[in-house]
Amino acid sequence: MEVLRRSSVFAAEVMEVFDRSPTDKELVSQAKALCRDYINSRLIRAGVSWSKPECNASVPGGKLAEVSTILLRLGDELEYIRPNVYRNIARQLNISLHSETVVTDAFLAVAAQIFTAGITWGKVVSLYAVAAGLAVDCVRHAQPAMVHTIVDCLGEFVRKTLVTWLKRRGGWADITKCVVNTDPSLRSHWLVAAVCSFGHFLKAIFFVLLPER
Repeated sequence: MEVLRRSSVFAAEVMEVFDRSPTDKELVSQAKALCRDYINSRLIRAGVSWSKPECNASVPGGKLAEVSTILLRLGDELEYIRPNVYRNIARQLNISLHSETVVTDAFLAVAAQIFTAGITWGKVVSLYAVAAGLAVDCVRHAQPAMVHTIVDCLGEFVRKTLVTWLKRRGGWADITKCVVNTDPSLRSHWLVAAVCSFGHFLKAIFFVLLPER
């Protein structure tokens, strides 16, 4: 049950990375730390309890805390626009949560489909929303150990697919540029545009991607 506790361990390591060009390994570590925080937030929001209260992860400090906050804020907007896409994901994929291989294959397949037409921050946020939604399903179905599998799986996907893109933008801190206006009437038009372009497609693949599972 230590699946979400590791965020605090990463905090001290990743804070200094934002002051220089991050390495591939550091970007992956940050991606996983952000994923744990995102999942923890969604578990709390869903009212899912853990057997040990101390397993709740703390939010990293420094620049990573700002990145995590913005990632969650953008995730809130995305999930508000398409709530049904990011809930009951296991049921939509028609997969068993008792098999690590099935969960891993399903998550990676959805992740690959999200980025088939290129990489944007909107799609990165969607990836985290999918991971968190699947993690909530796992905990609700008495498979909390799968959360660690999902976090590792996301980290591996970032390593293979997103690291080069992230390095060109100077790392995860680039996502902070997505929130430059606090006026509610100007709510992240980049995100709305991203949802319009792939929201329906993402929902569709949930139903047809792995029907045999």
